[in-house]
Amino acid sequence: MKFGVVTFPGSNCDADMIYVLEDLLEQKVEKLWHKDRDLKGADFIVLPGGFSYGDYLRSGAIAKLSPIMEEVIKHANNGGYVLGVCNGFQILTESGLLDGALLHNDSQKFICKNVHLKPVNSSTAMTKGLNTDKVYKIPIAHGEGRFFAQDDSLKKIADNDQVLFKYCDENGTVDESANPNGSLLNIAGICNAKRNVFGMMPHPERAADHTLSNIDGRAFFESLLKHC
Repeated sequence: MKFGVVTFPGSNCDADMIYVLEDLLEQKVEKLWHKDRDLKGADFIVLPGGFSYGDYLRSGAIAKLSPIMEEVIKHANNGGYVLGVCNGFQILTESGLLDGALLHNDSQKFICKNVHLKPVNSSTAMTKGLNTDKVYKIPIAHGEGRFFAQDDSLKKIADNDQVLFKYCDENGTVDESANPNGSLLNIAGICNAKRNVFGMMPHPERAADHTLSNIDGRAFFESLLKHC
């Protein structure tokens, strides 16, 4: 599989993502610039974390207007795979590829720490390889990560099994005390109805190398490789 990793002005996790995909998982990676109008044959597009365009207006609101996003949207609408992590998740909601929005954390503070996630479905390429009984420790680093959707949209996401991950404690309990940012239903990641577009706030690429003493995030990428 050939991955395309997009870099926007202000991206800061593109190199981390490329390292995991290219060096650790030995996949072909194409570096894509936000002004490109060609996905260069990539099968799977990744929108990495960071602060695209300095997060002016709203996070992801300017990045969605980049020329590359026209091609990413076409790719997704044609059934191609897309993953957005943190700022990438924000860009996907702003561009309409995923429902909902990412609002300021309820603490009104930037949060950077390890959290615990629980996969809550096994019906997508990103979750089929994960253990729904296992708790995964993955870092977060965001100021606008509070998932919000109107009641009808939230019901549709839940009823259609589009919630990928929920914040939980180290024992797997999903409750308010384990919610780092106030996300509705403790949601940490979702997919679209066609199950080819994935968005998540935590950073699996920051937990994929033995050097960091945490490889929980590697399982997310291995699931994608096996089931896409």
